[in-house]
Amino acid sequence: MKNILVPTDGSKPALRALEHAILLAKQHPDESTLYVLNIQSPITSHNVNRFFSADMLQDYYEDEGKSVLEPVAARLEQAGVNYQSQVKVGHISDVVKDFVAEHRCDHIVMGTRGLSPVPGLLLGSAATKIIQAVDIPVTLIK
Repeated sequence: MKNILVPTDGSKPALRALEHAILLAKQHPDESTLYVLNIQSPITSHNVNRFFSADMLQDYYEDEGKSVLEPVAARLEQAGVNYQSQVKVGHISDVVKDFVAEHRCDHIVMGTRGLSPVPGLLLGSAATKIIQAVDIPVTLIK
């Protein structure tokens, strides 16, 4: 295993997934890279574009993503694993599918449920969409 993608929203399941990915990366420390990815959903309201420039929106997405990734980066530094983190904007399944291809990810480790306000789902909609979009192993962490 070389390239492990960990999509994260900062939720407890996502943080548990990060811990599992760290364990996997430590099994092959010279061969593994963790790619930690925060995906921001695009704001689709047409009114937003009337009041905010594209640069302002991009800054907003970056700020939101960095607030999720900062504690994750601190944990990865402490663990001593090779990693890269990024913030992307888009629909989760499309972003993950493109990211997996671009970075040649071999495996995805993610939480079963994120911060979505939809209660009662056994498996989160993001996890379901990602499983359907990729053809590499996906480990789901509760």
